[in-house]
Amino acid sequence: MDERTWLADRFEENRPHLRSVAYRMLGSLSDADDAVQEAWQRLSRTDRSDVDNLPGWLTTVVARVSLNMLRTRRTRREEPLEVRLPDPIVTPEPGIDPEHEAVLADSVGLALLVVLDTLTPAERLSFVLHDMFAVPYEEIAPMLERSPVATRQLASRARRRVQGRAPVPDPDLGRQRQVVDAFFAAARDGDFDGLVAVLDPDVVLRADGGAARARPTVMLRGARAVAENSSGARKLARFVRPALVNGAAGAVVAINGQPFAVMGFTVADDRIVAIDILYDPDRLAGLDLTLPDG
Repeated sequence: MDERTWLADRFEENRPHLRSVAYRMLGSLSDADDAVQEAWQRLSRTDRSDVDNLPGWLTTVVARVSLNMLRTRRTRREEPLEVRLPDPIVTPEPGIDPEHEAVLADSVGLALLVVLDTLTPAERLSFVLHDMFAVPYEEIAPMLERSPVATRQLASRARRRVQGRAPVPDPDLGRQRQVVDAFFAAARDGDFDGLVAVLDPDVVLRADGGAARARPTVMLRGARAVAENSSGARKLARFVRPALVNGAAGAVVAINGQPFAVMGFTVADDRIVAIDILYDPDRLAGLDLTLPDG
């Protein structure tokens, strides 16, 4: 085996981890893939004798590339600021058993990614690397050109914002599904009281339709507001296919076999605390979306 083949094999072993880092940093699957590809290009140009810890080196490169992409995105302000949902990761829903419950442990929910988008690039880097991937502050600090103490303060500030705004989902995936099914059943029947019963009083609904829609973005707060505006859910309920969305109970809305929307739910204490809907046709077309059978 020649050196380049060996290096490519080692890189592929690290690709899932690197993509996870980039996705949590960027909230975009295509941007995450670009960041990982840039890491490979830099590795292929680097003298391997200078790399003592390949996984750590690659993580640092992906983090730096993602940080630069975040800063550029923030400067250009190319995206609408009202509601811009992260790319969802959709997988067919498995049978509910202990093995599949572990999916939640390795997933990051859409509601959390929405909150991460409100952080500064430096806050997001310090929080993601330290709290999600256990990278020491001493290794994060050089990426930000700050001291470890200042980096710790950034992560602490980010942590407070995340804990105050990102709900923690129930770990019981089966119970999540029951609550989401109850939501769609109530919507299908036009049962206002049934909808309110499964919604947290402070539920937040975010919908991102992209620039192509006449009403591209929607944000609603409160159980009554969400229930009163559920006519769309009522019309689409019969087209719903259960799926995992970022490791949690969610749904794909497919009409004539074509995806119309992806719906992510955050369920806490047996009530829905967040609903995130992506119905931007351009972004849906760009996702690797395998529709559940149904």
